[in-house]
Amino acid sequence: MASNCHAAGELRPKPAVTRGGLQGSTRGIALAYKMVAERDNEKYSVARESRLLIVAKARVWASEGWRVVITDQDGKAYAPAEFDQLLAA
Repeated sequence: MASNCHAAGELRPKPAVTRGGLQGSTRGIALAYKMVAERDNEKYSVARESRLLIVAKARVWASEGWRVVITDQDGKAYAPAEFDQLLAA
C-alpha cells in the first residue's frame, strides 16, 4: 500500500491545470490594473484583472498607512481619493 492508504494505481493523478498556455504563470497575460503601495523603505506592487479587487486591496493598504496608487491599462493613476471614480468607470 502507498503511504496515503490507497493501493498502488488506485488513484490516478489529476491533470495539470493550465492558463494561457503557461502552467501556474501569469506571463503573457495583460493585467488591467496595477497597485503600488509604498511606506518608509518598502514598496509592493500587485496586478489584477478586476477593478473591484484592486480597489478593495488598495483601500486596505491605505487604511494601514501606506501611500497607494492604482494605475489602469491606459496609464492613468488614481490616488485613494479617486478610487470611487475608478469603480464608476
